[in-house]
Amino acid sequence: MRLVLFEPDIPQNAGTLMRLAAGLGVALDLIEPCGFVLDDRRLRRAGMDYLDHLDWTRHSSWAAYVAAHGTAGAAAPRAGRLVLLTTRAAIPYTAFRFAPGDRILVGRESAGVPDTVHDAADARLVIPMVPPARSLNVAVSAAMVLGEALRQTAAAGVAAPAPPDTDRP
Repeated sequence: MRLVLFEPDIPQNAGTLMRLAAGLGVALDLIEPCGFVLDDRRLRRAGMDYLDHLDWTRHSSWAAYVAAHGTAGAAAPRAGRLVLLTTRAAIPYTAFRFAPGDRILVGRESAGVPDTVHDAADARLVIPMVPPARSLNVAVSAAMVLGEALRQTAAAGVAAPAPPDTDRP
């Protein structure tokens, strides 16, 4: 499973997502251009020392990403389904069956993804919201959906803590 960041705008969110991926043992793809310089101190601060343990790949553009990983209808070899989180979807993420090779894609904080990227996704998922709320922070959204995907595929690689001893107060 992979987490894919499309042209992130905010270094703190990108750093948080990188830390999330490192902590869960999930590879990350970052599609440029970013709205910040990648060595930004805010990115480093949010990612802390986890970035040194992250399996990640930078792609100079959407075209470079497609050439490396493929998409629905692309000539390049496919590397699992591309699953887009978007407010324009009809399928709730909790109703979707994830697979171990899925690539979970999140868009820019300011604008999501362009139609060409939206159309290239194999699946489009939404996090249901109570009106008038429209969306959540991109890092929160990715964490929710990635957690569900890992739960479904039992690929988290993190040992569950022992249940508390209920005989003690």
